[in-house]
Amino acid sequence: MTMTAAALTPSMPDTPEVAELPPLPEHLWGRLFHDVQSRGLFDDSKTFVDMIPTKPAEEITADYTRLRERYSDCGDAPCVSNKTLREFVEARFERIETQANVEPPQRQDNIRDHIDALWNVLTRQPRPRYNPSSSRLPLPHAYVVPGGRFNEIYYWDTYFTMLGLRQSGRIDLMRDMVNNAAFLINAYGHVPNGNRTYYLSRSQPPFFCGMVGQLAQHDGEGVYEHYLPQMEREYIYWMDGVEALHHGEAYRRCVKLPEGTLLNRHWDDLNTPREESFREDMDTADRTSRDHIEVWRNLRAGAESGWDFSSRWLSDPHDLGTIRTVDILPLDLNCLLHNMESVLASTHRRLGHYQRADLFQSAANSRLDALRRLFWSEEEKRFGDYLWHANALTDSINASIVFTLYFGIATEEQAAHVANTLEYQLLQPGGLMTSTIDTVQQWDAPNGWAPLQWMAIKGLKRYGHDRLADTIAKRWMHNNFYRFEKDHKLLEKYNVMDIDGAPDGGEYPSQDGFGWTNGVLRALLAIYPEATLQNTAP
Repeated sequence: MTMTAAALTPSMPDTPEVAELPPLPEHLWGRLFHDVQSRGLFDDSKTFVDMIPTKPAEEITADYTRLRERYSDCGDAPCVSNKTLREFVEARFERIETQANVEPPQRQDNIRDHIDALWNVLTRQPRPRYNPSSSRLPLPHAYVVPGGRFNEIYYWDTYFTMLGLRQSGRIDLMRDMVNNAAFLINAYGHVPNGNRTYYLSRSQPPFFCGMVGQLAQHDGEGVYEHYLPQMEREYIYWMDGVEALHHGEAYRRCVKLPEGTLLNRHWDDLNTPREESFREDMDTADRTSRDHIEVWRNLRAGAESGWDFSSRWLSDPHDLGTIRTVDILPLDLNCLLHNMESVLASTHRRLGHYQRADLFQSAANSRLDALRRLFWSEEEKRFGDYLWHANALTDSINASIVFTLYFGIATEEQAAHVANTLEYQLLQPGGLMTSTIDTVQQWDAPNGWAPLQWMAIKGLKRYGHDRLADTIAKRWMHNNFYRFEKDHKLLEKYNVMDIDGAPDGGEYPSQDGFGWTNGVLRALLAIYPEATLQNTAP
């Protein structure tokens, strides 16, 4: 039985009316945007696209045209100096939304109390008035931001933040977060990377079914039925165009292999430099002989993966210009799509929709077979990402393998080999490192990230590897405790090879706050309530 987007469409609810989208920052500010971003006027390229204008956009762009005309006779030099340009921007824009405060109103020395106090600090309320010149997409309910430069929601961050909200008794915020995600799916067909206009052309790892599942653990199975329209609509987004694919073809996020298997990749609907990383993307393309559009498309697709960036996407692990995201079928993404298909099948079956349940179950079974067959090397005894043009796995050994445990993809024998890889190739004194290669990319060694630790711990326990799960948990918690004792901070990512060292790599400095770190640690404290800095030391 073949699953197609066309087969699903009739059951979809009408998309609610939403306010007309404001233009992207690049289109809104034109030459001003290009001059600010290409010159690196701010240390962080995200700063300008998140700033709020204090005057109408038409007035600001007219002012800038007049300013440039005053310096029109400037030869080959920039017509407006960086100093003058900076003064122009600072006089017409505010930074009130570019940074999220990460300090509770009162210092909390207990790490559990610190996390509980941070939820209110990181919570944003919906605003009755929407500024059409702001890049922020409005949401109808309260939401939690990660912290620091990330002063908006991020899709897959939300799932892991919710783990902590539940343990803190903040079920109200959990419901708000799920309802916001459902709103975004209704409005745009998917949950964007984040609630910014410049994120709308892509999504992130699709955890909406998992978010619904978390809420169902508290509110009951009826939650799945309530959000069924949105779960189906998101599935359509990821499977868009599949019915027209021929064998060996790809369209957007779908790939149909030569033998007919349907799988998914990451994609972005734009092929230009990311507006929030404009200068960085321009520089990456300029350093390579590849077609710039090809580089930018792959950078954007890499950003959709949430692993922005990692050697797992690169043909040369030390050269970002060799990024090839769209040529890779990611292991973790296809585990998530299998989970989505399985949840949709079981929900329809409970409702008595047996034909639709069979359609989704057939898709889930086909994907499970592909995951165990194409994403597994029997010779090397490992899972990996699949290069669909080459019919081969990439060389990258990385922590995305934990998805096969978390979602029950691996067989018992495969799970034993995954556990072996985790213990002997990725485990470090401070937790699991993200890959075996130390590069300048933040989703590589020596860094570890909270979501991957959580999925490894829960996944290993699912297969009975409790000793290793407990070891990872205690080492990660010790790393968190140690940094908190030292700096009174919880970080976006951690150096797991040297807990005295700072996290390495990335396009921006490591941020503190931090949404998913808080969520995972709060959930681990419920599993290991006696954990302290002293008794978690490796």
